Amino acid sequence: MEVAYRIRLTAILDVTRFLLKQGLPFRGNDESSNSLNKGNFLELLEWYSLRNEEVWKTINQNAPGNNQLTSPKIQKELANACATEITRVIVDDIGDKFFSLMIDEARDASINQQMGVVLRYVNKNGHVIERFLALVHVPDTSAISLKNAIDCLFAKHKLSLSRLRGQGYDGASNMRGEFNGLKALILKENPYARYVHCFAHQLQLVVVVVAKENRIVSDFFQYVNMIVNATGASCKRRDQLRQHHHDRLVEQLEKVEIVSGKGKKSRIQFSTTRGYSLGIALHYNSPVNFYVDLNFRGTPKCA
Repeated sequence: MEVAYRIRLTAILDVTRFLLKQGLPFRGNDESSNSLNKGNFLELLEWYSLRNEEVWKTINQNAPGNNQLTSPKIQKELANACATEITRVIVDDIGDKFFSLMIDEARDASINQQMGVVLRYVNKNGHVIERFLALVHVPDTSAISLKNAIDCLFAKHKLSLSRLRGQGYDGASNMRGEFNGLKALILKENPYARYVHCFAHQLQLVVVVVAKENRIVSDFFQYVNMIVNATGASCKRRDQLRQHHHDRLVEQLEKVEIVSGKGKKSRIQFSTTRGYSLGIALHYNSPVNFYVDLNFRGTPKCA
């Protein structure tokens, strides 16, 4: 019985790890015995058992009714166990090294405020490593609430705030406020935790300002937005635009206006024989792939 239990548990844990690694859902709409699709977890476990006789002998009808290890509660416990083990490996890898903290907050699909916590450190091989540590529910986005959540998280994983050497947040007042922001609260306890405005947010702010001040760029993004909205709402228009994009690329490849090859990443050479030509390929996973070609004759002038 113990051997069979170990085989069954190992197989179910393998399925759990695969689904977690691929970011796939576990449950299905209909998990009854007569269902044609019981969800990823049960279907993958059944597929696994059909290709491994040893596993097949220990699960489903061959397992005790009160020890199937396939209930939703067991699935959640196994997923939490995997998450705990991964977190432990990350914390052990940090050890007593100095590290930096990066956090951001956002609402999830169920309208709960969540705080994502990322740690950045240098491992024993001298490589800079970033690791997602946890997603913490916070009652609100005030600086004191975020600070309390960080203190609880650090205490849980036995991380010392004294080893903190950097903070990276956005520019919101609750994050970078000089007196009552999260940055200030942490600096009161650790003056060595230097604050750096998140470069991704800085880049976003720069792009927004440039787009607003430059009429050509501003118009371009407005046109892109209209194209995405008009095309994404219709499967017919989307297919037509994709076909047009395909035909255009084939034509340019034949004329050697663009160059493509194995192992190359979008190496494009634009012809300038017709004045200034700006070709921009915009690729979206969903819902649209399209190609925008703006031709300027003469020297483009900024407003």
